Amino acid sequence: MNAMASTARRSRWLALWLLLASSCLLALGASVGSAGLDGLLLSCDQVSRQIVFEIRLPRSLGAWLAGALLGLAGAVAQGLFRNPLADPYLLGSASGSSLGVALALLLAGLAPAGAGPAPWLLQLGLTGSAFVGASLAVLLTLALARGVQHTLRLLLAGVVVGVVLGALGSLVMMLSPQLMQTLQAFILGSTGFVGWAACAQMLAVLLLCLLLAGLGSRVLDGLALGEATARSLGLPVAAMRVLLVLVLALATSSAVAHTGLIGFVGLAAPHLARSARPGLHGRLLLLSALVGGVLLAAADLLARGLLAPQELPVGVITAVLGGSYLLWRMQRPGAGRMS
Repeated sequence: MNAMASTARRSRWLALWLLLASSCLLALGASVGSAGLDGLLLSCDQVSRQIVFEIRLPRSLGAWLAGALLGLAGAVAQGLFRNPLADPYLLGSASGSSLGVALALLLAGLAPAGAGPAPWLLQLGLTGSAFVGASLAVLLTLALARGVQHTLRLLLAGVVVGVVLGALGSLVMMLSPQLMQTLQAFILGSTGFVGWAACAQMLAVLLLCLLLAGLGSRVLDGLALGEATARSLGLPVAAMRVLLVLVLALATSSAVAHTGLIGFVGLAAPHLARSARPGLHGRLLLLSALVGGVLLAAADLLARGLLAPQELPVGVITAVLGGSYLLWRMQRPGAGRMS
């Protein structure tokens, strides 16, 4: 009992520190512009307030929310597949969203000026096209895997869908090279176009996914001991697996739709949260979301400030930071364990 109380207390303190770090990062994000750190946050003129409250704050908050969604999705994926290398894009959502954006850009280029109603994919916009593409890719993976009850089949179906849709996206780019620059910005990830509406949508999805993932956390605890053990404990493995796959797909699709493909956050955040020994998955899921938010908010600050006024793709920053951390973890004893 003392060990469990100590673990719960440690998790609460870590969550508190992560929330404090998140607040500091949001304040810094509102103070960093094209010329680096400035004093617009403390300025009283109307233009400065508009820059801070209409551009910088929603961007910083959007980066945090997208990182939290990816961190939560990564923790769910690693628990569901019982694999520390699982990431949110395992079900083909990355390739599906890229293909959706590529097709939307292609239709935008083919649509004649002054024509009637644009095709439905064009009307969705890039954000909607990315979300639809990611969602359809996950549905295709589920169809090929014949449901979610066979973990290995689901994993293999996700790999196949990712490869095929990725090849189709590359074919679209090859046929229309003018799309390369815009699509590359999506593939490398960017938080520069996140507004308050996107923040509201991601916040709603995050709260819903945290609630649903919390309902399935006991099943993740049981699956960590093996599927047969989880079933012998009387846990509703089949129903909760469907729910957890829904959480994984919804959280990933929402983050990707608004910020593009940002790698390593969903992979590294659960590892960082797990290193604090949170114990049960109920705590791990929340801590992974908080860690993911801090990671992406910090990476967004670095992307904006390192070479100001030039801005680096935030996906490059997360790849360097997340990849370096995982390489360091690989050198430690027991690196392949989930605990």
